[in-house]
Amino acid sequence: MSDAIWPRGVSAPAARALAAAGYRNLEQLAGVRERDLLALHGMGPKAIRVLLEALVAQGLDFGEPAADQST
Repeated sequence: MSDAIWPRGVSAPAARALAAAGYRNLEQLAGVRERDLLALHGMGPKAIRVLLEALVAQGLDFGEPAADQST
């Protein structure tokens, strides 16, 4: 299993998808496009929302937002 620690609310499948794509920490996601993360098998809108909230709390953000994300 990965040594990465993701924010509470990120599911195990989403964490595995991030690890498989080579992401090990939240800071690595800064600037990554949401649609690229959503394309990972196991990632869903909830994980994106949780990760975005954690990024924003650190003064970071994703890259170009997903065009069809609605909440």
